Amino acid sequence: MKFISWNVNGIRACVTKGFLNYFNEMDADFFCIQESKCQAGQIELPLEGYYQYWNYAEKKGYSGTAIFTKHEPQSVCYGVGDEETQSEGRIITLEYEQFYLVNVYTPNSQRDLARLPLRLEWEEKLALYLKELDVKKTVIYCGDLNVAHAEIDLKNAKSNMGNSGFTVEERAKMTELLTSGFTDTFRHLHPHATDHYTWWSYMNKVRERNIGWRIDYFIVSDRIVEFIDEAGIHSQVLGSDHCPIVLKLKTM
Repeated sequence: MKFISWNVNGIRACVTKGFLNYFNEMDADFFCIQESKCQAGQIELPLEGYYQYWNYAEKKGYSGTAIFTKHEPQSVCYGVGDEETQSEGRIITLEYEQFYLVNVYTPNSQRDLARLPLRLEWEEKLALYLKELDVKKTVIYCGDLNVAHAEIDLKNAKSNMGNSGFTVEERAKMTELLTSGFTDTFRHLHPHATDHYTWWSYMNKVRERNIGWRIDYFIVSDRIVEFIDEAGIHSQVLGSDHCPIVLKLKTM
């Protein structure tokens, strides 16, 4: 099975920059997007053979997630049952016979860290949700998680210490999750790989010089690590300030 995750930073804009060419080329079983920035009826994607599930934010032009899949799920859940995750369209869960697929766009703590307390509360709720799902069946959790977990996951670690996405608190929440039964698939296959990033600032020449952060992830239940066939980063794909990431699993 092939899974793709991509923060498209506005699906309508991304479509004008080659989204459909990449989508068709990948021919993925599951294609998750974050930051769709659209409302119902604002775009019609011609994705033949795919079911489409959208979670729109109430605020126009903001946040939002979607999953496009060849496989009809047993159930679909939006958010985790609370008003905050529902109103911002940040979570979609698809349930299948063998696993749950959870697509997430994690809130940014903001440059002045004004939203850090909300972010940490979010992390606690989401970790509890993932663990509850994991008791029932395997979890495949993906998306823009807005944190570089370790110094190896961003270009300029020292100068970014304490900044949004690289605070001690945010990194600790990721560590807690990864020591409670979950695995970062990219680091599992590439534990020491450097200069592999998924987001770059729009500032001049930053992407060309690969001054980036790895903040997009596929994280899975520990018990299926033996089925991980590929966990990659498609940094050559343009169209957003993020690039797509891929996960391939052997038949479970």
